Amino acid sequence: MDEIRGTAAGTAPVPLSVLDLVTVGSGRTAAEALRTSVDIARLAEARGFHRHWVAEHHSMPGVASSSPAVILAHLAAHTERIRLGSGGVMLPNHAPLVIAEQFGTLEALAPGRIDLGLGRAPGTDGGTAAALRRSERLAEGADDFPQQLAELTRFLDDDFPDGHRYARIHAVPGPVQGPTHRPPIWLLGSSGFSARLAGVLGLPFAFAHHFSAQNTVPALDLYRESFRPSAVLDAPYALIGVSALAADDEKAARRQVLTGALSMLRLRSGRPGLIPTPQEAEAYAFSAPERQFVDGWLSNIVHGTADEVRTGLDDLRKRTGADELMLTANAHSGEARLRSYELIADAYELPGGVVRS
Repeated sequence: MDEIRGTAAGTAPVPLSVLDLVTVGSGRTAAEALRTSVDIARLAEARGFHRHWVAEHHSMPGVASSSPAVILAHLAAHTERIRLGSGGVMLPNHAPLVIAEQFGTLEALAPGRIDLGLGRAPGTDGGTAAALRRSERLAEGADDFPQQLAELTRFLDDDFPDGHRYARIHAVPGPVQGPTHRPPIWLLGSSGFSARLAGVLGLPFAFAHHFSAQNTVPALDLYRESFRPSAVLDAPYALIGVSALAADDEKAARRQVLTGALSMLRLRSGRPGLIPTPQEAEAYAFSAPERQFVDGWLSNIVHGTADEVRTGLDDLRKRTGADELMLTANAHSGEARLRSYELIADAYELPGGVVRS
């Protein structure tokens, strides 16, 4: 399917896409971060990036993407061609009917441009997940993922069999109103569970290399080994999410990615907050264990000049065999993120010019 496989633009060996976490820097606001997301989507569209996804996170002050469907509707109103989607919706947090309704609405707003990426993790801590789900049985939600996925698919296709308790329930907008295009479903993961499930179901697979790099190759191998052709795909299709940030010089890139590393350190330490400034990150007194964590985190971020980032991305693609690279640029300022995507587009000689709102 064209909406899944895409077309590599310029000299990029595979399609390049954007994963947007709608990050909020210290001294900035969520409103500013959301405006930056519009700017990035417009830039991505003008420069030939294939798709722009947003991810579901909760109770994280530095990440303003708790409501993917709302953000995607806003982005759809400000773009014309680029594919938009969730990377992903955390399905155990929601009733499948609600997701079918939301993404049916998005498909009606932006026909043929919507992707539905699904994950089974909560996208937050256990307490927040319990508040979202109104249940303390979090493991049960994850274990029920295949059943929830099957239910969601039937709501999207409006094809529950006669006699099923949901046979007379319809996700609206949707097929009950007439012929419609159904958003393609992607499975997301950072381990082997969703890789195997995506393969068995013949669905496209997106792997979170940006925070689970050690599992990337094993998960992709498992996906390809498990793959069975389906009505959706006749061969495996895997994209990987990659942390990548380009700047005008290597030192500037290092300053920017350090802000994201410190933010992740605080999150993993139970102290989530806004993305610190480069000055704050440089002045932070890291303990030995903290420095070890940060160094390990930075080693998985492709950063530097535009040419250095292109080299790193090309090497990663060759190592993993990924069919698509989805780039996320985590930095304190929206300006740095925009500049990064602009520089990467230039390095790959992607078409179009720079767009500013």
